[in-house]
Amino acid sequence: MRSLMFVPAHNQKLMESASRSDADIILMDIEDSVLPATNKQIARDSIKKWVNNGAFKKHKIFPRINDRESGELLKDLMQITIDGIDGFMYPKAYTSQDIYFIDKLLDTIEYEKGFPVGKFKLIPLIETTAAVLNAQEICRASKRVVAIAYGSEDFISSLQGIHDKEHESLFTPRAMIAMAARAQKVIPIDTVHVNVHDLVDLEKNLILSKNLGFEGMLVLSPKELPLVHQYFSPSTEEVEDAKEMLRLSDEAAKNNQGVAIMNGKFIGPPMVIKAKEILSKNNLIEAKIK
Repeated sequence: MRSLMFVPAHNQKLMESASRSDADIILMDIEDSVLPATNKQIARDSIKKWVNNGAFKKHKIFPRINDRESGELLKDLMQITIDGIDGFMYPKAYTSQDIYFIDKLLDTIEYEKGFPVGKFKLIPLIETTAAVLNAQEICRASKRVVAIAYGSEDFISSLQGIHDKEHESLFTPRAMIAMAARAQKVIPIDTVHVNVHDLVDLEKNLILSKNLGFEGMLVLSPKELPLVHQYFSPSTEEVEDAKEMLRLSDEAAKNNQGVAIMNGKFIGPPMVIKAKEILSKNNLIEAKIK
């Protein structure tokens, strides 16, 4: 989940472009970017067409559906709970009750359609002040929740704040969302970078995002993908260091030495866990490339 790229599902040209991208996850949108409302059925039909023809078979697909108060949610779920869809991004998740509601709705739909219960996963979109404060409860509201993602623009509106050029107003909610996700062992996904043409600012945000513990980022344009993948993929140096760390740790254990030392530093249990995570992530990325 390094990159989760939005694409308006009713726009055939953009869907075709997205099918050729190397984004990890495609967020086929039926919500905010699909207006007027008459386009939403076009978007649903489009999703079924593109998924069924195999154009996105190399991607994970999480359509962004409409929220429970929209009047569109049931139509979304009844029509696009199909093979080839991995789960759904659920917007405007205010509390754990929103996630509980959609979890039970999916239970019923899966049962009726003959799918294993729990097949379709969820990525709640955290985009209000209430959602940020309830983020940990949202994470543990359903076993379907595999990640939570930050929606900064709606959050700023909810806060009645200002999205400043230095992004300082986003720092606290970013940190809170990342901590809430990690506390519940789900993946934290950072907010979109609105100015898709400013790759210098994107890189600055990616450095901060990685430092805060995020594992991926919402993406608006394919031109952002190389930088996003660079920062959310282990570097060659990180991979080599992780391999050496595990080698020294195993060697120390075999020789009953207690702890190993690498470059003058003790290799403690947290460092061993981190090294294993780095190698696991690298293996997933290499498998995707192949």
